[in-house]
Amino acid sequence: MVTPTSAQRFDGRTVVVTGAGSGIGRATAERLLAEGATVVAGDVNQERLDELAAAAATERLVVRAGDITDQAHIDELVALAGDELFGLVNNAGIMDGFVPTGEIPDDLWERVFAVNVTAPMKLIRAALPAMLESGDGRIVNVTSEAGTRAGASGTAYSASKHAAVGLTKSTAFFYGPRGIRCNAVAPGRVKTNIRDTAAPRSPWAWDRVQPVIAPVLEPAADPAELAAVICWLLSDDSSNINGVNLFSDAGWSTM
Repeated sequence: MVTPTSAQRFDGRTVVVTGAGSGIGRATAERLLAEGATVVAGDVNQERLDELAAAAATERLVVRAGDITDQAHIDELVALAGDELFGLVNNAGIMDGFVPTGEIPDDLWERVFAVNVTAPMKLIRAALPAMLESGDGRIVNVTSEAGTRAGASGTAYSASKHAAVGLTKSTAFFYGPRGIRCNAVAPGRVKTNIRDTAAPRSPWAWDRVQPVIAPVLEPAADPAELAAVICWLLSDDSSNINGVNLFSDAGWSTM
């Protein structure tokens, strides 16, 4: 459910959102539309995008299905936004089945990093020319509690989200003086489809992880709660925030 706002904070602004077919991505796309933005929504699942488009029923939404690790799909999303590109939300991500270091197959490591690190970097790289030309751009990466601690995931996912935090901070450092802000949101437990890649694959590792995450498994946050934080970081209301990995985890980070 989209929370009503009194101001159309994103009138005339175009934002690319990945993983927009469900969960945090869909909630973010819906909130941006409600606040006046034009949204280019990408997702690997065409059916979910069709459901989003039917529910939104607005010409300010453009949907494209594709694999976020495919450079052609990245280029298409940015091209659809055109010179009006203002914001980028790198939300698409996958988990790793809580696999520990000694059990990681190469294909799992490479896929997790391709989706969670390399694709966001390539999207940022592709979006920067338009943002630099206008001198005004906002980037939000969705990281995780696992990006700052061990015990919240397997090794590949944790390492990838640590890397995403570094990508956020470095981008903010280099491009902040040129009018571009880059921040991240670190969720805890959220009701999203990332659970599809979260099923434990290592009984030994799951026994090790479970006591750490058990206290925060429920209640899971609603995706709209994360969308509210993301849209705040995209907005002028957060004008003095840059390079921050902002926890939105019901206090998990305090434990």
